[in-house]
Amino acid sequence: MALTLVYSVTGLKVRDEVNTDGDTNANAVVQTYWKVVGTDEAGQTADWAGATPFTAANVPAGSFAAFDTLTEDNVLAWITAVVEGDAQYKAHIIGQLEKQIDELVTSEPALPWAEEVTPQEDAPEADDLDLP
Repeated sequence: MALTLVYSVTGLKVRDEVNTDGDTNANAVVQTYWKVVGTDEAGQTADWAGATPFTAANVPAGSFAAFDTLTEDNVLAWITAVVEGDAQYKAHIIGQLEKQIDELVTSEPALPWAEEVTPQEDAPEADDLDLP
């Protein structure tokens, strides 16, 4: 089944990191939390949560994006680069989404050859009977 994927960022962790040039990248994003929603051709959806670590240790100060200038699109580009860059990881995510969707559209009916059991009304208690 082909899925359309939509990613969103649900959280970030930051800290000051010193890069390899000895410059401090203030409030560098070091952890991302995100969610991806997969939608199949029939409109069924499933979601999966992920967490991806990052480091700014190799980012020169001139290329570093300050935290307050980041957009969700910036961070999603980092995350999707990691997911898309690892075919096995992406296949795992797709597999989990497909499994959830399969469970949504799978039912567990009664066996067609089994007799239908009709619940009986509770029998009256002996104290409730009018006996002489």
